[in-house]
Amino acid sequence: MPGVSSFRSKLVRAALGALAGLLAAFTALAVAELVAGLVRPEAGPVTVVGGAVIDRTPAAVKDFAIRTFGENDKTVLQLGILAMLALLALALGVLALSHRRAGAAGALLFGVVGAAAALSRPDSTGLGDVLPSAAGALAGALALYVLAPKAVRVPDPAGAGGEDGERGWSRRGFLIAAGVTAVTATATGALGRFFTGRQGQGAVASREGLVLPEPASPAPALPAGVQLKVPGVTAFATPNSDFYRVDTALTVPKVDAGTWRLRIHGKGVARPLTYTLDQLLARPLIERDITLTCVSNEVGGPYIGSARWLGVPLVGLLKEAGVVPPSRGGEADQLVARSVDGMTLGSPVEDVMDGRDAMLAVGMNGEPLPFDHGFPARMLVPGLYGYVSACKWITDIELTTFDAYDPYWVKRKWARRAPIKTQSRIDTPKPFARPNAGTVVVAGVAWAQHRGIGRVEIRVDDGPWQDADLAAQAGVDTWRQWSYLWNATAGGHSITVRATDGTGQTQTEQRTRTIPDGASGRHSVFVTVT
Repeated sequence: MPGVSSFRSKLVRAALGALAGLLAAFTALAVAELVAGLVRPEAGPVTVVGGAVIDRTPAAVKDFAIRTFGENDKTVLQLGILAMLALLALALGVLALSHRRAGAAGALLFGVVGAAAALSRPDSTGLGDVLPSAAGALAGALALYVLAPKAVRVPDPAGAGGEDGERGWSRRGFLIAAGVTAVTATATGALGRFFTGRQGQGAVASREGLVLPEPASPAPALPAGVQLKVPGVTAFATPNSDFYRVDTALTVPKVDAGTWRLRIHGKGVARPLTYTLDQLLARPLIERDITLTCVSNEVGGPYIGSARWLGVPLVGLLKEAGVVPPSRGGEADQLVARSVDGMTLGSPVEDVMDGRDAMLAVGMNGEPLPFDHGFPARMLVPGLYGYVSACKWITDIELTTFDAYDPYWVKRKWARRAPIKTQSRIDTPKPFARPNAGTVVVAGVAWAQHRGIGRVEIRVDDGPWQDADLAAQAGVDTWRQWSYLWNATAGGHSITVRATDGTGQTQTEQRTRTIPDGASGRHSVFVTVT
């Protein structure tokens, strides 16, 4: 039947055109990756476009992404960008069958978007960052221009086909050309990954060769009983591999310790200073157990961990620069920390200089900082949420005022000041567990960094609050484990926990979102006792 045959021919032609579009997109990404590997890996189009998307995403959406996808939020974003690119490539491939100039122009437009995103990044190094997107777009446009109009030969009495009067080639010929394109793009992408890996070799070598000095002020020995012998309760010390990671970096910065510098400057700085890592390591270092918490941590959430940190006291560096806290007449009330990728975090100068163990950390659990956690140096200020205190990959400290400058997250409607709220969490039994009747151990952790935990209480259903047993406290800047022996009876029960900090303040039962200054409320789990 002529009609069916014609429809089938058009369908096959559209499918091959779509394939041409996908191959063009694959070629564009491969060439862009190669050029990025030669120029700067952080300038790759997926990375810069993803970063631009993150910067323009409302805080509530980011918070939803973290709650939903956890530490995989960046992977989901990258997959989303690639999926959108694939859909547009399919459409451009079909369009190019009859309007190949328009299809190629559409491919070039992606280069414009990538270039604009690259120049908009806070860590942009200039026009060189445009090269990966531009080269990729040109390669993709050329691949689409060549492949699309020749996807399949269309019978033409005049002996011509396509918009330019070119004769198409056979399906077999197209598939051979498509295969060659795919193999070439794959090899190009592999070469790009090779060069990208070589760019990070210096940073990897500098970390592997770094020997951390012994601290002048070692961490106090952990008291006996700081870790409960209760199955299911979170370990007091979090291994580096398990420590949570929440940041906006699509590509983890790999900084060579030999070329890294830290600059201190700004308002009220009498002597601007610049330090190398060796100069910092030569100073007296402190070692402390400190628990960190992300402001995106929901009630009962997982974005909290405790480690033994080694670092340089931040107050000493600031005093050397002539900085005076506001309470003593200092001009600056905000310390803005900048990372190598352009992230900015703002901390109250008064908190940094009030005697707490604020530091530039260089070590974590006995080894140099992992790249994921800020190598070669990051900032820590006990008692403040990470988004106002824990700048990773730090390279610049500017003293200013809260009135004069809004850091990254403040511009996105998060609070300027964010002391960690008193919180507690039930680790065992898990939600919807089915324990046997009798004695059930309820256990978990509580935290109120820089205030400490003085009391933890448990309530079953609507019964009275009962005191839990507290594990030994390692210090006011760490979390504290607790346990409660519950005489469980058959049926469904709700278990709720609340903590009281070292100042006597009990955590509120009022539920709030994480935005703008951290979640509040009491964690509870429902179990069915059999």
